[in-house]
Amino acid sequence: MPKESAGILLYRQKNNRTEVLLVHPGGPFFQKKDLGSWSIPKGEFLDNENPLEAAIREFEEELGSKPTGPYRQLNTIRQKSGKVVHTWIAEGDLDTASFSCNTFTIEWPKGSGRMKSFPEIDKAEWFELVSAKKKILESQQSLLNELEVNLKIYNS
Repeated sequence: MPKESAGILLYRQKNNRTEVLLVHPGGPFFQKKDLGSWSIPKGEFLDNENPLEAAIREFEEELGSKPTGPYRQLNTIRQKSGKVVHTWIAEGDLDTASFSCNTFTIEWPKGSGRMKSFPEIDKAEWFELVSAKKKILESQQSLLNELEVNLKIYNS
């Protein structure tokens, strides 16, 4: 059974342009990666957990603040890893200069026997959609396309 995660794609309108909030994974593996490595704030949830509640919880754990609804669900996607991602969009704003997140611990350098802690995410930034489509994981690009369609329908 594939792992499942849930996330919130936060967007805002600024200077008549749509911007989305993306996060960059922390830790040594992504330190020098940029294009195609950003993601929506998301995380895994348990079978007995409500996916939307998990998405809100994960957003708060990764960014230090709770998104506000209303929430609209997007189509579920499957990432290259096989993980299934449930996503909701919400309009909001967040000061990316002051986010706080959880940490994880791994052996680093690998094989050294030393454990080191890293933040789950090391950056959170707002991107206009054109830039976001270059930054986000390829398997999540359809979420940005679906956001655009939703906003056109919602605003017409």
